[in-house]
Amino acid sequence: MPLLEMRNIVKEFPGVRALDGVSFTLEAGEFHSLVGENGAGKSTLMKVLSGVYPAGTFDGEILVNGSQKNFSGIRDSENAGIAIIFQELSLVKELTVGENIFLGREPSRFGVINWSELYHRASKLLQDLHLPIDPRTPVGNLGIGQQQLVEIAKALSQDARILVLDEPTAALTESEVETLFNILKKLKSRGVGMIYISHKLDEVFAISDRITVLRDGQTVVTHAASETTKDSVIAAMVGREVGDIFPEVTHEHGDIALSVKNLNVYSPDAPEKKLVDDVSFEVRRGEVLGIAGLMGAGRSELLTAIFGAWPGKFSREIEVDEKPVAVNSPSDAIANGIGFVTEDRKRYGLILEQTILDNMTLAALRAISGRIVTNRTREAIAAESQITNLRVKASSPLMVANTLSGGNQQKVVLGKWLLTNPRVLFLDEPTRGIDVGAKQEIYAEINKLAKDGLAIVMVSSELPEVLGLSDRVIVLQEGRVTGEFTRDEATAEKVMAAATGHK
Repeated sequence: MPLLEMRNIVKEFPGVRALDGVSFTLEAGEFHSLVGENGAGKSTLMKVLSGVYPAGTFDGEILVNGSQKNFSGIRDSENAGIAIIFQELSLVKELTVGENIFLGREPSRFGVINWSELYHRASKLLQDLHLPIDPRTPVGNLGIGQQQLVEIAKALSQDARILVLDEPTAALTESEVETLFNILKKLKSRGVGMIYISHKLDEVFAISDRITVLRDGQTVVTHAASETTKDSVIAAMVGREVGDIFPEVTHEHGDIALSVKNLNVYSPDAPEKKLVDDVSFEVRRGEVLGIAGLMGAGRSELLTAIFGAWPGKFSREIEVDEKPVAVNSPSDAIANGIGFVTEDRKRYGLILEQTILDNMTLAALRAISGRIVTNRTREAIAAESQITNLRVKASSPLMVANTLSGGNQQKVVLGKWLLTNPRVLFLDEPTRGIDVGAKQEIYAEINKLAKDGLAIVMVSSELPEVLGLSDRVIVLQEGRVTGEFTRDEATAEKVMAAATGHK
């Protein structure tokens, strides 16, 4: 008998059938990966399982250990032994590790919290997972990797037998990923069944027993990981064979679009500490300039300071189209033809509670709609054109942004900046958390924009992405430029050597 069965799940939203008869099973002690393009229905299926979408709002059955469940909310799902760790962590950073683990379930007597018991239980749980974390430490003092592990400890404190992990390694270092996987293997040996959602197929194949592919809200195929290949999984995800993922680069470079000289960026917390140290570069029309480097090298800080959005001290000289400009704020940058697709789309790129239309036209509202009275018709036409051009999967421009998949949210952010008609476009991790099919679409759009003469500066942690898209690559290490390569010169070995400070 399977630990979990989801039978013929159907979930509809106005104008959209998000899940169309999806079935999924999980065995005790099994690692079962759920993969698919953004918008395939993975997150919706997990929200059904977690009680976010309660019984009565969808059709189909959920069985745990053969017993049918009708969850009226999240607590019912938790009581059935199901815990979900979403990509956006749900920890309260002002509280301690122990307080977070038992939040809402604190041991108490006569209404008074027993703090010594709480921290004793938390310490025992952390020791059991071999996590060297003091339960009295504020969560905000921990790194992202340790916060992810605290989320797992919190889930296990609820005696979870089914653990769902949604993109758990998106913000982790390699060593943190290794620690996470070691813990998950221990949980597997104890009989915990795990559902793993990730776009990183290397990880999926490294750790999975079975892999299920969703596409357009339907179950396409389920295979034992040992009996399929990455190419087959990708083909099932996108509904077609996938060839070379990167477009052929044939860009003609024009005049210098952006010149940055003597850029220095300082930490807002330690004003004497330089995060970017005397960096100068230029990018031409029709050129894709890749910025490579390890985490903490200063890549995002570089773009943010040029855009005038860095919260600490910075200094630099900027020329746009070979004319000096003053950029002291994002509005100055926009006025001078610079657009910025930020790394964190949900925090800095979108107003999640607003519609696609409102988000897309926000940065170019005056140009599109007038300075005094908004013209909703012109706004709608502009938004519709970007939805069509970028192939955003949405039934209407009036759909709210937080109802879209991650890939479609990223397209909305890109469309917002394209409506400003930028001369220079900054792209910071443009495909983070995006599936293979959506990545190809973003790559094709970047290539098209460069062919049309737009100057692009792109930061990416994925080295194949930097090498596959860039005409030229600048490498940062501890805030300094340690290498510069043309497309023909750049290799993974050379870039990584420069990024780690080796000649």
